[in-house]
Amino acid sequence: MTRTPARVLLASALSALSAGTLLTAAGCANEAALHKVTSAPSPSAVRTTPAAHASPAAAPVLTPAQAQAALITDTDLGAPWTPTQGTATWHDSLLKAKADAPDCQRLLDALYADELLGTPAATQAVIGLDNTDVGAQLHYQVAAFPPADVDRTLAWLKTLPQKCAQFTATTTRSGTQTVTVTEANLPNVGDARQGLHLTLTGTTPEGDQSTLTLDTAAVRIGDDTITLTNGGLADVPPDATGQALEIGAQRLTDVQRQGRVQI
Repeated sequence: MTRTPARVLLASALSALSAGTLLTAAGCANEAALHKVTSAPSPSAVRTTPAAHASPAAAPVLTPAQAQAALITDTDLGAPWTPTQGTATWHDSLLKAKADAPDCQRLLDALYADELLGTPAATQAVIGLDNTDVGAQLHYQVAAFPPADVDRTLAWLKTLPQKCAQFTATTTRSGTQTVTVTEANLPNVGDARQGLHLTLTGTTPEGDQSTLTLDTAAVRIGDDTITLTNGGLADVPPDATGQALEIGAQRLTDVQRQGRVQI
């Protein structure tokens, strides 16, 4: 038998050892790569930083005391205006009514609820005043609404002298009323404003002719608003609406300058 030289055997062994080492290293590398791919999170599972979820700070608002201080009073309008003694009788008998046109119905609902701009989103203060000479009643509110929402509502109110220039409203207590809607003249106060002048004419259950005259207005001053209704079954003093808005806008502006609270 021919004997293989020792140096040839040694070289073969070293060659096999090197190949095994390379295969083992390659296998480990492949396993590591496979582990890296399969354990990586999917894109949908990647966490965002807290900043990505952060919401802007809420707008500062008036405190209840500040909103109350921004109201007008009977003293501002003078005699014969006094603090209200209760809801006027015409409120339920004439404003609780149905109309065919959706925009006209929305207007009636807003007037009946005393929420021309909707339900306030934050602090509000309200006062009611009566004019005992002519049986008029004035409802005045200071409240916070999102400015963009207010501006949309003001734009809608501006369309009503065309959309609801004259329509029929069916009341639950006073029969059918003919309603006319025109634009009201308001003092140039606040950042945005809109007003309407309405008359509701009909016949009472006793057969008498009745006419309700109603002024309604909304004024936005920054992040706060003034809403007002001034109505009665006689000639409503037109100067009361303008006077209330002029005094009230200045008073609200003065209160805003005192500083607001962050919520």
